[in-house]
Amino acid sequence: MAPPGSNNVASSSTVALTPQIMSKLKPSKIFKGAVEPPAPNSATGRPQSPAIRHITGISFDDRGDQVITASEDETFRLYSCKSGKHVLSPPLLHVKTLYSKKYGVDLPRFTHKNTAIVHASTKEDDTIRYHSLHDNKYLQYFKGHKQRVVSLEVSPVDDGFMSGAMDKTVRLWDLRVPTCRGLLNLPAPPVVAYDSSGIVFAVGVNQYSRILLYDHANFDKAPFLTITLEDPTLALISYPPRAIYMTSLAFSSNGKFLLVGCSGDSHYVMDAFEGHLLAKLEGHKGLERRRPDTPVSIVPQRGCSGQEVCWTPDSKFIVGGSLDGRVCVWDMQNLQSKNGPIDLKAKPDRIQPMAKMDGHPGPSRCVQFNPRLAMMVTAGAELAFWLPDMTPDNDEVAKELLKKPPG
Repeated sequence: MAPPGSNNVASSSTVALTPQIMSKLKPSKIFKGAVEPPAPNSATGRPQSPAIRHITGISFDDRGDQVITASEDETFRLYSCKSGKHVLSPPLLHVKTLYSKKYGVDLPRFTHKNTAIVHASTKEDDTIRYHSLHDNKYLQYFKGHKQRVVSLEVSPVDDGFMSGAMDKTVRLWDLRVPTCRGLLNLPAPPVVAYDSSGIVFAVGVNQYSRILLYDHANFDKAPFLTITLEDPTLALISYPPRAIYMTSLAFSSNGKFLLVGCSGDSHYVMDAFEGHLLAKLEGHKGLERRRPDTPVSIVPQRGCSGQEVCWTPDSKFIVGGSLDGRVCVWDMQNLQSKNGPIDLKAKPDRIQPMAKMDGHPGPSRCVQFNPRLAMMVTAGAELAFWLPDMTPDNDEVAKELLKKPPG
């Protein structure tokens, strides 16, 4: 249900994000046909596996005007955040969906032009492709990875970008040059992230529970900080404790904190300056499984998306998806800092969601907050745009009535 009095998906007025605003987020528009269902098997007539396809990646442009999705049906789709409709450029008036059936598509990321993206491939080879949305053509191919790319981020300040793959390497690229300008060899598949200044980048190394922080100008040197992600509370659940599988990293806007998104039932917030484990985010159901009735495997694994959780632009809140379809909001405004030597046995603050919001159909596998507008996008088998419902609830109306003088 759309917030009353709102014809557009986003308005131009300035809204400060508060706990009250965040708890009032509601789906304003749901796109039922955001993913094409699989065609029946020609031999049996039954749906192909998987029977339900999901959106695996979403990305906003720098201005927050457009959002693009990539899904398991090997398509990517462009939407306007202000009108809530497919974006149709003049040369492509007859096209609502762009196909990549030959190469597949995953991890779409806008460059600093709102008409071009880079994306990973899922078929043919493991090349990263630079794609023009304006005329539906490839502008450049970035070859080098030998296995599937699982992490891809564009620099916030220039034409650089960075990729991590299952071949246990991180490669640094420039949109203007087809060959990589930097290579890091690691002992396990990595996930990557830039800080907001583009000066520092982080590399999370799964299986070793390490996060390496590098100076971008000296990436060929050793990392200036190595963070160990160790959660002593996991031993209270099972012994030996189940390993942590990192699916994403994201710095807060001020660079002080590092959000570690994981495929299991917890996410973590680290001190990005010294490496203390500050908080454990709980209250959601992990998204490593495709179906809620599937048992959890002994060995943790990545789900079909690596965008389960993210910061709001002001870094006051964290929003994340859940296998049960709910969207969780964690309040980070009172996050306690730590000083002194790192104590790996120190238990983190266990933070429950301040709000759990219903409205997304099925598992909410991708959750991203608009960088400029007070709106959120969630994705799974369907796509949903969320806006704060500014209609006062009954308690607020009653309080206002009591404030009025009698007569």
